[in-house]
Amino acid sequence: MESFTNSLKEVFNFSTNQVVPVLVTVALAFVIGLFVYLIYRLTFSGVIYSKTFNMSLVMLTMVSTLVILIMSNNVKLSLGMVGALSIVRFRTAIKDPIDTVFMFWAIAEGIVLGAGFYLAAIIGAILIGVFMLLLASSKKKASLPYLLILHYEERASKQIKSMVAQIPYARVKSKTVQREGIELAVELRVRSSETGFVDKFLRVDGVYDATLIAHQGDMIS
Repeated sequence: MESFTNSLKEVFNFSTNQVVPVLVTVALAFVIGLFVYLIYRLTFSGVIYSKTFNMSLVMLTMVSTLVILIMSNNVKLSLGMVGALSIVRFRTAIKDPIDTVFMFWAIAEGIVLGAGFYLAAIIGAILIGVFMLLLASSKKKASLPYLLILHYEERASKQIKSMVAQIPYARVKSKTVQREGIELAVELRVRSSETGFVDKFLRVDGVYDATLIAHQGDMIS
């Protein structure tokens, strides 16, 4: 009974003496979580954008902040939370490695905030955010490997060959001749903003379809 009374005293002492710092810390975690949310949205380059996953980054920042706050103010409770968290298993598959990086970033921000290093959390968030934006912009400017798949009739072969020769770094990977037509696979490297040439192949008389496939899984047809 005495230990229970002492625990209640600790809880009420914590709530009366540190309500404002806790509110400020959690609010700051929310702001930094929104910053991580924005950086993820601006730098996303995958196939399908998940707003739910992005919102979970904000929650991860806030929850990890709250956990560290409690653990740093109550030794007994911290030991119990460590045991409870050790049995948690996450079954959600992460499709892109960069998503895992953002999850660690959100958790790390929460840990730093919960430990009381506010300045380090803010500076770290800004620096990492700037680096992510720079990497994303440089990636958009760089040329990427693509695979161009063409289906066309024999009468369009000469014009297709001439057009493929004009594409920089183009290399024929395979050519399949069937009764229904010809399938040509061409490997090339272009910037993501220079994929408009695919439409030109569809204007050629005798071309059935043209598909541009990136290694990341993106498809333009």
